[in-house]
Amino acid sequence: MDNSTTTNHPETGQATEQARETVQKAANTAATYGSRAADHYVKEPAQDLFSLAKSYAKDHPDVAACWAFAFGVVVGWKIKP
Repeated sequence: MDNSTTTNHPETGQATEQARETVQKAANTAATYGSRAADHYVKEPAQDLFSLAKSYAKDHPDVAACWAFAFGVVVGWKIKP
């Protein structure tokens, strides 16, 4: 067995602490970028879809009413006891 891996050096503790800090910084940075990406790629397209639906309903109120009625019938039929 190699004895060099089990010996304790004063520098090892400091290096371990630096490694932990570096990993923590990387994790925080990844979480920040992940949150920003989620806001951009989920929130904005959802807003775009709702704005498209609103503008379509303003242009074609009869078709939008038929779709809303059909959706209500299907949902009501599925949740009835």
